[in-house]
Amino acid sequence: MIMAAIRRSTAIWEGDLVHGQGRVSAATSGAYTDLPVSWASRTERADGRTSPEELLGSAHASCFAMALAHTLAQGQTPPQRLEVTAEVTFSQEGGGFTVSSSALTVRGVVPGLDAAGFQQAAESAKENCPISRALRGNVALSVAATLGG
Repeated sequence: MIMAAIRRSTAIWEGDLVHGQGRVSAATSGAYTDLPVSWASRTERADGRTSPEELLGSAHASCFAMALAHTLAQGQTPPQRLEVTAEVTFSQEGGGFTVSSSALTVRGVVPGLDAAGFQQAAESAKENCPISRALRGNVALSVAATLGG
């Protein structure tokens, strides 16, 4: 049985929302440190800075890839390669801002599996990966799956 895993990230913000700026770091792994983040990187151009939505997209894409690899392996068709993109939309709705959708796109090389089977496995992974579960009910989720190198 796997015990609960706790991961920490940190953020430092200086200044007001519009003119301020911050940094985010992966405190547990140290995989990234002091990535710059700003309001403009969320709403205008990235200009070399990340955003919470980009980081959420990375989390969703990697979680989905793991879930899909597991689903495919359980069906006796393990993937050779999966390339996943998550496009996370940050939009203004009503009086505030929200993450409104996360659209997954996956291209896979999966010997012995047809397109319909791949799409079905991708739908299952989209519904069952832990990040999708965290987003479900709050964020529109979709997946488009294509076989081929």
